[in-house]
Amino acid sequence: MTETELWPLQTSLILFVAAGAVIAVCGVMVTTRAERLARDTGLGQAIMGAVFLGAMTSLSGLIASMTAAFENHPQLAISNAVGGIAVQTTFLAFADIFYRKANLEHAAASEANLVQGAVLVVLLGIPVLAVFTPDRTLLGVHPVSVLLVVAYLFGLHLIAGAHHAPMWQPRRTRETQSEQQRPARPGQRELPGQWAGFLLLAALVACAGWVVANAGLSIAARTGLTEGVIGTLFTAITTSLPEGVIAVAAVRRGALTLAVGDIIGGNTFDVLFLAFSDLMYRSGSIYHAVTPVQSFWLALSLLMTAVLLLGLIRREEHGIGNIGFESFLVLVFYLAGLLLLVLT
Repeated sequence: MTETELWPLQTSLILFVAAGAVIAVCGVMVTTRAERLARDTGLGQAIMGAVFLGAMTSLSGLIASMTAAFENHPQLAISNAVGGIAVQTTFLAFADIFYRKANLEHAAASEANLVQGAVLVVLLGIPVLAVFTPDRTLLGVHPVSVLLVVAYLFGLHLIAGAHHAPMWQPRRTRETQSEQQRPARPGQRELPGQWAGFLLLAALVACAGWVVANAGLSIAARTGLTEGVIGTLFTAITTSLPEGVIAVAAVRRGALTLAVGDIIGGNTFDVLFLAFSDLMYRSGSIYHAVTPVQSFWLALSLLMTAVLLLGLIRREEHGIGNIGFESFLVLVFYLAGLLLLVLT
């Protein structure tokens, strides 16, 4: 987006809020469809959340990052990606607050969610290492981008195996919930109709993501805010609204595994933003456009994911404010990161 193509500030703010509202509404509507598809297709809530729901709800962020990278704004593209992972992990802590029976990570225990968390840690570690590799590209793409896609696909294979043939089982407690305990709901539509509605919502989310990206660029230019602040605060939070809305909605419906799978699966897909942004960025390797601020948020996302993974393993039944220690620490880490971002 060139200087002459920038939208007026008032128009940008209106479109930014409107697109965010579209993303949030679509997130609510897709929750019931995802739960039904998870049951009717036999995929399970963890797989549905990690693959289809996580990718679908991340489309707006993907479009935002790719648009920013193509228009030669790598800072916005990177900040949107890493900021989205951090805020979505925080959304899971908020969802834990809405589940009053026990710690969410305790009740939603499953091997598939544990594997998802481990895969996410691996994927986050790859771009951290990429920053220190030579700035070389092949056909305009850094080799790490290819590695990220391969690692993501292999991770999906491991997650599917954990669902269909688990090698570990969580210790059952009265608060542990399994998908088999959830009764079937009558009046379901046929699978083609369910998938059609799901894909329509995905298209709406993608279009809203394009609006968010361009509105974010205009706001950054008109207000003088840095692209890092716009990406980490505005576009990352707005394009992550589907994950937050779906996580809370799923928890309130009792689809706990879907809630956790959506957040972790969405974060896993969000790491691919960097790979696709690298493809669109024509000025070299996008990993070598990473600033110290973005490196901080990448490391913070890695730390928050590791804490969440500890919570899924330890399975504290009740903790501070009836949430687990992992949710409390995630909230503290994210708020501390925002404070540092504003003050620096």
